[in-house]
Amino acid sequence: MKRALVTGGSGGIGSAICRRLAADGLHVIVHANRNLASAQSLCQELKDKGGSAQAVQFDVADHDATRSALEALLEDGAIQVLVNNAGIHDDAVFPGMQPEQWHRVIDVSLHGFFNVTQPLSMPMIRSRWGRIISISSIAGITGNRGQTNYAAAKGALHAASKSLALELATRGITVNAVAPGIISSEMSKGVFDANAIAHLVPMKRAGTPEEVAMLVGFLASDDAAYITGQVISINGGMV
Repeated sequence: MKRALVTGGSGGIGSAICRRLAADGLHVIVHANRNLASAQSLCQELKDKGGSAQAVQFDVADHDATRSALEALLEDGAIQVLVNNAGIHDDAVFPGMQPEQWHRVIDVSLHGFFNVTQPLSMPMIRSRWGRIISISSIAGITGNRGQTNYAAAKGALHAASKSLALELATRGITVNAVAPGIISSEMSKGVFDANAIAHLVPMKRAGTPEEVAMLVGFLASDDAAYITGQVISINGGMV
């Protein structure tokens, strides 16, 4: 049974991805930073439905803590599917942005990508099969007012994914980024009302976490073996 690690796995999009991967027959490692109880609850839900899952807790922005946790997981063998989903936003117009707002967003999304992906890459290389999928944002493509830090982190994630894809292409490992637009979740609740969505999205609705998860599930499958180095948008036609 292939194993998949989903960082930020207990959130709205993360939990949908975990459910999709478990339904596809993977053992899902649900990561949490602070809310371990939610990750454990999701694992129990997946097990109740016949899936295989476990919960793990660490801060992806903490290099040493992340490496320690991953080394323990790797004792059971390679993790073949990695979904870098952990991320935060801390919005402010740039002239008023505080240093800690900039650094924390970069630390979680971009440094977290390195801290998690780098230790898992060599075991993937040895097994000559792997899927690395990073959840980005439309902000990394178009930019967004008040999110210079978030857009910078996600845009860098696109470039890192493309470069890593080139390094791993001959090893049976694909590396892609998924860039959602407006998705119904706790993060977007209260930010976009129905009128704003109708104005911004040609399809006149927000996407669902399950729609993002279906795309991730495909990219994690054997069927997506020839897709690598891509930033795939899922945004209802916004760009």
